[in-house]
Parts: sequence; C-alpha cells; structure tokens
Amino acid sequence: MHESYRHAFRRPEGERSLSAMAAELFEEGDAGAAPLEPAAELELVHVSQGLEAVAEVEDAVRAGRPFAVAFIDVRMPPGIDGKETAQRIRAIDPDVSLVIVTGFSDFAPAEIFRAAGPADKIFYIAKPFEAVEVVQTATALAHRWQLDRELAATRAALAEKVVQLEEQARELAANESKAAHIASHDPLTEAPNRLAFLRALSERVHVPGCFAVAMLDIDRFKTINDTFGHFAGDEVIRTVCNFLSEQIGEEGLVARLAGDEFGLMMSVSGEDEAVMRCERLLRACSGTLSIFGQSVQNTASIGLVVADADHERDSVDIMRRADLALNEAKRAGRNLVRVFDQSMDESVRFRRQIETGLGQAMANGELSLVYQPIFARGGLEVVAFEALLRWCSPEHGMISPGMFIPVAEESGLIHDLGDWVVEEALEAAKRWPGQFVSVNFSPRQFRRQNFVAQLVAQVQRAGVSPNQLQIEITETALAENAERAADTLYRLRQMGFRVAIDDFGTGYSSLYNIRTFALDTLKIDSSFVDGMGRERESAAIVHSIIHLGRALGLEVVAEGVENETQLQALRLAGCSQVQGYYLSPPLVADDAVRLAQGGSVLEPQTPCAPEAQVPGTGTTG
Repeated sequence: MHESYRHAFRRPEGERSLSAMAAELFEEGDAGAAPLEPAAELELVHVSQGLEAVAEVEDAVRAGRPFAVAFIDVRMPPGIDGKETAQRIRAIDPDVSLVIVTGFSDFAPAEIFRAAGPADKIFYIAKPFEAVEVVQTATALAHRWQLDRELAATRAALAEKVVQLEEQARELAANESKAAHIASHDPLTEAPNRLAFLRALSERVHVPGCFAVAMLDIDRFKTINDTFGHFAGDEVIRTVCNFLSEQIGEEGLVARLAGDEFGLMMSVSGEDEAVMRCERLLRACSGTLSIFGQSVQNTASIGLVVADADHERDSVDIMRRADLALNEAKRAGRNLVRVFDQSMDESVRFRRQIETGLGQAMANGELSLVYQPIFARGGLEVVAFEALLRWCSPEHGMISPGMFIPVAEESGLIHDLGDWVVEEALEAAKRWPGQFVSVNFSPRQFRRQNFVAQLVAQVQRAGVSPNQLQIEITETALAENAERAADTLYRLRQMGFRVAIDDFGTGYSSLYNIRTFALDTLKIDSSFVDGMGRERESAAIVHSIIHLGRALGLEVVAEGVENETQLQALRLAGCSQVQGYYLSPPLVADDAVRLAQGGSVLEPQTPCAPEAQVPGTGTTG
C-alpha cells in the first residue's frame, strides 16, 4: 500500500504534465481552453500503524507544521483501527482532512462521521484505487486546506480590526460626549450654559402650562472681585449656583448665562407663586458668605417673566423681557425682584420705528460706511480695511448697528442692506493700491440660496477681483449647518474670495469643522484682547487661537487693540494682523484712501469720543 502511494505521487523526470498533455490533446477541439495547472508538490510522510500516525500529527501540530490530509486505512493490525485513528487525529487537529481508504465495510460512514467528523472534512476512497484518484483528492484537499488557513487568518485579522474599530468608536463616542458636555456646560460651575438654557427654553415654550423665566445677577460683583480677588469671585459664583440649584430642584433649570448672571426656569401656577419663589431665591443668595475664610456680603437682583397662555411664548422675546426686568431691578436699587410689564418695553415701539425708517434709509442717503484699517504686525503696514456700517437717522440721530441689524434680520431687509454694503465697499476698494476690504455677513445672509452667485455678480459689476473682498462670518452661522457651510465656503474660495471667521472663540464650532472649512483668517474677539492684561484665561485663549491659526496656515487678526501693551503682547505672541482704535479709528472713504496709499500707520491713536461710542463691525454692526 505504501508503495502504491509512492508510485501515485512520483513524477518521473521528463514526464510531461497532465496540463501539457491536455493542451496537446484538445488543441484542435478547443484552441482557447486554458491549460491544466500541474498538481501541487506534496510532501508525504508514511507510517504503518494508527498510534504512529497520531504521534506524527501531534508532533506536527506542536512544531507548527500541521498536515493538510491524512490517508487512513481501516485495518492496521496490530494496534488501533482506522476509526480510532481518525477519532484521535481529529481531536489533535480539527482542520486536517481525513480520507478513509478501505476495501471493507467494517464501519458505516455515519459511524466514522460521528467519531471523526465534521462531514465536510472526512472522505472515502475504495480499494483498489487509481493513482490519479489519490493525487487529485490529495491535491484538491491540500489546496482547500491552504485556502481555509488563509481565510481563517483573514478572519482573525478582520476580527482584530473590528475590535480596534470598536475601541476607537467607544473613544470617539466618549470624546464626543465630553465635547457636547463642554459645549453646553459652564466650566466653572458645571451648570448648563447660555446655549443649553436657550435650547431648553425653546423646547419649553411649546409645552402647555405656565412657567417662569428669571435672570439673576449678583449685585456689585466687580467690587467682590476687586476686593477679594478673582478666585474669591469664582467661589462666590459657585456658591450662588449651588444655592440656586438646591432651591429650584430637579423640576427646574439653573444655568450660568455669563459672568455673574444666571438664568432660571421653573414651572409655576401663576405670577404670585413665581414672585414668591424668586424672593426665596434672593434670601438664599443674600447675606454673609464665608469664602476662603473671609466674610463676603452678597446680594442679588432678579428680573422675572411669567409665560402663560395669554402671552406670546417666544423664547428670544422671553429672554429679552427678563433682561429688561433685571435692568429695572438694578435701577430700582438692587436686591429686588422685578416682574416684566409692558412699560419696560418702550424699545418695542422704537424697533417698529426703526423697521419703518430702515427701508427708506438707503434711498435717503442716511447710511454710510467707514473703514477701520487692519495692519500687519511687523511694520504696521495697512493690508486691509474692515467696512463698518453707520446709520444717521434724521429723527433719532446715530443708531447703533446692534439695534437695527436684528430688525433688518427679522424683517427681511438684511439682504438689500447687505447688497448695498458690498457695493459701497467694493467701490471704495477700487481706489486702494492693493488692500482688500473685509465685510461682515449675518447668518441669514450666509444662508441665502444664491449667496455665492450674488457676490460673484457684484464683484463683476464693480470690476474688481474676488480676492479684494473678504467675507466675515461668525462661528454661530457656520455651526447651524456645518455641511452646508463647508460647501458654501469651498465655493467662495474656489471663486477667489477670502474667508474669515469673526469673533473666533466666542461661539462653538467643532475643531474638525474648523480644520475642514475653507478659511483664510481667524479674527480674535476684542473681549479676549481686552482681558489679556487682567485675566490669565483671556491671555491663554488669545495665545491658543494664534497657535491654532499658525498650525492651520491661517492669518490671525486681533480686534480691539486699545493700547501699546496689547499691541506688543500680540506681536510677541505671533499674531499676524491687528486692528483697533490705538492704531486707527474707522475712517471715511477719502481718509482710508490716503492711509492705503501711505501704507502704514503714522502714529498710534487714542480712542476718539464719538466714534468709540459706536459698537460693532460690518454689516452686523
């Protein structure tokens, strides 16, 4: 029998392969047929008894060179029979294919399947056998064995990769959860922040039932900071937040809106209950607080709005009314609760007048642009101008953009107003030797369906290059729909426009989005520049934004530079561009041309009285 196996697998020198013979035989019948591949070279190991076979298989598995196929006779005296041999081999190596070679019917196939299965790894060859039958069986089973091993290795690698991906997914989910928490919570108190409060309020206005919204502000908090230091001030804020949370309970909401201001929302039966609960809150927050072993006298003021079915339930308007009531409480002497009433809302009438007058302001020549220079940090060369919108009403005098831009947004006039600003700014830019003009755009303008096409048409009409116009947009506008914003920014950059994020650091935007947005410039909000000399946090934020911009290859502009100390600090930090009253106030068009042609600031300026009173920048103020 062993000699028969040797003969079957022997390939005499000079013997033509089966594939060569087949090609020759079938050349005329099927010229396109592929030749048969020669049988794989197989290494044979011969043993005489079942126990020897079991030992060989065991040694091979231990050495890491397992057998692919075992041909087993049924009768192998002396010693164990084929069935026992197959069973033991299967226990040692589950992957080997077993071929039972027998001329007897000692065992039914089902018995051997049960003993040495599975069925797809056990086969039969009857004696006497043909050599080609043995060779083909061995070759096919060895090939399948190799494929199974490769498949198992691939599956193992894939399973390992799946484990890695699942671990990464868990890490990403944890980071995303952490980022969402940071985005919606105040880091000092861990209470919800303004964004979370506005979201909760927006949801609550759609739920039936009476509820109250209050704004609480710590009285004379600046004095506490100046007297006891900022660490003590922070501890006062944490203590007050804890008092409020205990009093409001889980059915309400306490949020830190900004600085020493808190927002409160609670379900009430009516105005009387709301006032009673707010007075209880004042008592809890007022009195002597022990802060770091020192006694701090603390009081607070509250503005209250009660929203019921008889009043308009608009979240933005509720916040505005609560803020008006809070201001009234402070004007009335502090440590008071003031409920909003319509007499506090004289601004509503004024807003209606603004909406009526704004539609005619452009036609009547009441609007104008001034241009604040943007300087390179090195030699303070003028690289650009930011267009700032002004409205001088014959009836009301100078009206702050912070007052009329929101009205324009709500009334839909913002598009006409924005188009006018761009046209005026481009006309001014045509007179400059090389500087570009930077124009702010409101979120509603940015969401305009034909936003990019409109800008392209305007620069073409003006006869200027798109790279002479920089679009400034806030983080908030980008975060509303990051995917759509990214597409709009990409198209703007493709057309040649410059893009800047205004007031960077005051909103919330994913760093992933910032990395993928097509941007040229980050503009550091003036509040951070103003706080650089007083607060480590502001200085750290400024330095972080500068380093982020440099790492992403972006220009970084610092707004609101008011003194030499700020200017030098920004220069040392590596801020690429600066602007502010210390360098130059906003200029009328002719003065901007003269400065543009001169190329650099001649003498740092001090804030000028009338212009310094007009806040805001660009189209949005």
